[in-house]
Amino acid sequence: MPVSLVLASASPARLAILRRAGIEPRVEVSSVDEQAVMAKLMRQAAKLRADDPTPAEEAYLLAKVKAEDVAARTNDALVLGCDSVLEIDGKSLGKPATPKAAIARWRLMRGRDGVLHTGHWLIDARTGGEGAQPAVGEVASTVVRFCDLTDTEIAAYVESGEPLHVAGGFTIDGLGGPFIAGIDGDHHNVIGLSLPLLRYLLKGWGLTIPDLWTARS
Repeated sequence: MPVSLVLASASPARLAILRRAGIEPRVEVSSVDEQAVMAKLMRQAAKLRADDPTPAEEAYLLAKVKAEDVAARTNDALVLGCDSVLEIDGKSLGKPATPKAAIARWRLMRGRDGVLHTGHWLIDARTGGEGAQPAVGEVASTVVRFCDLTDTEIAAYVESGEPLHVAGGFTIDGLGGPFIAGIDGDHHNVIGLSLPLLRYLLKGWGLTIPDLWTARS
């Protein structure tokens, strides 16, 4: 029997990755306030005198809460939550809030390497689901090498508006593609979702990617 998948993300890039892989998920966007979640985690870390979450941990935790939010109102499918964070100098960089911030971001990144972390959290929300465990998750990390852009190139790219809507302020599958010198790791992960990692997570429940191919949510 086909297995249905719910994508707990509004990202058109993640949806496109799944569709190109033969999977047509149902999209249900979580109502999670990401900033509020991270602020709470920071307060907890301070209270416990612990280190703040690393960028990879941040991506993992946000993917988890997004999936859990959507799974709470789902009973007929697997639910996949994802979140991406770019790490530079040990700090997490999400979506730039303004064009000014995007320009500053690219001046920081140009000619350097960063690490794009994407957290994945998969929940078996099917009634009577037989998964080996109710939820599994992991982070995929890919090294991204940025070209040494000129100020003119940065200004033109930011003016396009694209950097304002994506984690890290760049894409590899859009206008930002020419500005990426190379990567070490899964290129799907840089776009927003690692297909090899999804395959691995499914395997833990005895499922395969082809089990999702004929699913139509």
